Amino acid sequence: MAINETGAEQRRLHDADTNAVPWRKWGPYLSERQWGTVREDYSPGGDAWDYLSHDDARSRAYRWGEDGIAGFCDEEQSLCLAVALWNGRDPILKERFFGLTNSEGNHGEDVKEYWFYVDATPTHSYQRMVYKYPQEPFPYEDLVVTNRHRGRHDLEYELLDTGIFAEDRYFDVVVEYAKDGPEDVLGRITVHNRGPEPAPLRLLPTLWFRNTWSWDRPEPKPVLRAVDGGVEAVHHKLGTRRFEVLGDHPLLFTENETTGTGRYGKDAFHRYVVDGDTGAVNPDGAGTKVAADVSAEVPAGGSVTVRFRLSDRPSASDATAFDELVDRRRAEADEFYDVLLDPRLGEDERQVARQALAGMLWSKQYFGYDVERWLAEHGRDPLDAKGTRNGDWFHMICHDVISMPDKWEYPWFAAWDLAFQSIALAVVDRSFAKGQLDLLLSRRYLHPNGQIPAYEWNFSDVNPPVHAWATYLVYELDKARNGRGDHDWLEAIFHKLARNFTWWVNQKDHDGNNVFQGGFLGLDNIGVFDRSAPLPTGGYLDQADGTAWMALYCQSMLSIALELSQRDPVYLEQAQQYFEHFAWIAVAVNREHGSAAMWDEEDGFFYDLLRLPDGGAQRLRVRSLVGLLPLAAATVYASSTTARYPQLIEGVQDFLDRHPSVTSVLSRGRMQGRHGEHLLALFDEQRLRRILTRLLDEDEFLSPYGIRSLSKHHAEHPFEFRVGDQTFGVSYQPAESDSGMFGGNSNWRGPIWVPANILMVRALMNLYVGYGDEFTVECPTGSGVKMTLFEVAREISGRLTRIFLPGPDGRRPCYGGQEVFTTEHWKTLITFAEYFHGDNGAGLGATHQTGWTGLVAVFPNVFAGLSGPDLLLEGMTGVLRRAQVEEEDR
Repeated sequence: MAINETGAEQRRLHDADTNAVPWRKWGPYLSERQWGTVREDYSPGGDAWDYLSHDDARSRAYRWGEDGIAGFCDEEQSLCLAVALWNGRDPILKERFFGLTNSEGNHGEDVKEYWFYVDATPTHSYQRMVYKYPQEPFPYEDLVVTNRHRGRHDLEYELLDTGIFAEDRYFDVVVEYAKDGPEDVLGRITVHNRGPEPAPLRLLPTLWFRNTWSWDRPEPKPVLRAVDGGVEAVHHKLGTRRFEVLGDHPLLFTENETTGTGRYGKDAFHRYVVDGDTGAVNPDGAGTKVAADVSAEVPAGGSVTVRFRLSDRPSASDATAFDELVDRRRAEADEFYDVLLDPRLGEDERQVARQALAGMLWSKQYFGYDVERWLAEHGRDPLDAKGTRNGDWFHMICHDVISMPDKWEYPWFAAWDLAFQSIALAVVDRSFAKGQLDLLLSRRYLHPNGQIPAYEWNFSDVNPPVHAWATYLVYELDKARNGRGDHDWLEAIFHKLARNFTWWVNQKDHDGNNVFQGGFLGLDNIGVFDRSAPLPTGGYLDQADGTAWMALYCQSMLSIALELSQRDPVYLEQAQQYFEHFAWIAVAVNREHGSAAMWDEEDGFFYDLLRLPDGGAQRLRVRSLVGLLPLAAATVYASSTTARYPQLIEGVQDFLDRHPSVTSVLSRGRMQGRHGEHLLALFDEQRLRRILTRLLDEDEFLSPYGIRSLSKHHAEHPFEFRVGDQTFGVSYQPAESDSGMFGGNSNWRGPIWVPANILMVRALMNLYVGYGDEFTVECPTGSGVKMTLFEVAREISGRLTRIFLPGPDGRRPCYGGQEVFTTEHWKTLITFAEYFHGDNGAGLGATHQTGWTGLVAVFPNVFAGLSGPDLLLEGMTGVLRRAQVEEEDR
């Protein structure tokens, strides 16, 4: 599929990437919640959830970042735009979204608002979101009290459950941003009254400087001042800008400083609007925070529009010219996605993909965190801070725009989230995606010992090593689009990945036998024990998933080394090295020593091994994603690649000749495809069939909505393990876990988790190339319907995308039967939750999260028209063009 490089947004991307035109300088880089982060926690006990509450955020200046509704700012978050609202009845001015902290929610932290990202372009030349703002008093206390009295087994009490949207008594607040140049930002807010009666509204487009002047090593204090009916913003880095709101509206000025530290504080607009305190704002028309106070009576079924502009140049315009520019940018966004998304997609599929990608682009945030300064401000010696959160990471200095998992619940990066997110982002902005993968491997982030920082709450924790896999996939996507790969980028990142690979080998292979532990690895509450903590039995776990991740790491590094060898044969030595390392892992996984083996012949499945202090071992027979992940370590290498390097083939053969014991084991998962492709996997055909029998069983892993992370088998057959007087167990829970092992909403990786599904689809496509059409399996198991592995991959993809598509009754499963989402003004709005109910597909966890769930945008493109893998799947395996041709020939 050729990309139209003449489109307006494509030209902006080209100018940004080739000519250094700063089209990405301004974007939606504010979080919707800065409170509840490690950065803002200065409490003695490190209680980040309660230290800076929602109420405190109104009056306390943030140290490291800012938040706001529909926020927009520069890439260093020096100057920020957002929207504040008051319906005349709320107890507080609505400046940020409300939700429950981890201790308040019966399933953990949980936002209690409804907003939707409906459009965005990669240069942020056009952005649009919708917020549902109730006209009745917002039920803050009701939400807190009712949820407090609900237990872990009860449903969460949501904003819709309060009845506040009855009779459609709410406003649709549609916020749009459009750029008339890299530094010229237009904002348009259209407020629709969906209710049966006119309703009052105060709307405050707000501009403010992030507070960088109140701390140690202060920067020069900027200023906002009233000038000629608008506002002049002067900053020592940004220079001078003008902010204006079209129409005659009062301007309110205050300081973005903690209330009480000066005459005018951060909460001044709340006190002025809600409390009627006219002395709260500065009558001299100056400060570091300003808002236009727009009062409106919105007619029933009608709307009002407010327009504002922030520019580095004089830019006065009337409403007509303003609207023409915004509408033009919206049309250019349509043009961009018309070309980007496969034309064979139906309208519903295109809508899902577009909103998923919009959410990915809206969720980019500025992340500022100087760990050494943070430690010093906590009274700790940065060079001797062991025992302090992130005390080993004092080298980290972060001041970057990063793709976050979520703008409210997770306003911080997580390493493996970022890797998955980069794949989806590569669909719309390959340069940004490549930069994101490179960022955590840069010297400012990567630990000197080679460890990648996991996530803000504990950089030293361990996320699965998916960076190499994501790197090669993004490289292939880029090459497929451009016709050539970014060899220089791939080479630079390869050397950094090698450092991290070495860290894994040195730190996470307890016995040096090529079986890996890893620890946490993100698979919360689908295991028997907390894998981040010491085991109650003593000893340690040999992890099936940790070992599979490392096998995939080897395969990905081998793929990269082979690609780099096309230009520099010196990388053939590294290719040989990663092949041999994979071989040793394959041998370790396939050792057959009774209970000391991960493979269970009776069950036909891989399990974690509990290694006991007395030298014994026991399989933990939990059928979960842990045991499915070895399936993901299946990679195809094109015959043309290996044939180009006979010395590599000779080296591989020499290795096998010298280790005949390895050959017999390795040959189980090493085979040659129909066209000379080479497949590496951790299992042979017999074991593959047994794994697939469980994977495709609707009473085990195969849900109507994709692959579950925990087998439904455990609903009737829970697994239990006794240690002394304690019983540890796992049972199938289709929604949130009933275990408090990891706190609230803690079945974080399932039951249905989009990245797990894309890993399975990728593996099945590789296995299809290796085994061909002759290899068929029942899908679903026991149905009598035979499918090739390509058809199985397509079936799983179809089930997964069904989560987001309206069914015959107009309901999208992701909304779990909420009737309102079938009605006008709601039915086309989609959120992309953290994970999904294993039986009905309802969205769970962080319900507004787009993060890794944005990967769903890849699936409709992959199987568009049901004719075979397209451009994106060529990137998923590197060789699947041939599969497409053959499928179409049939």
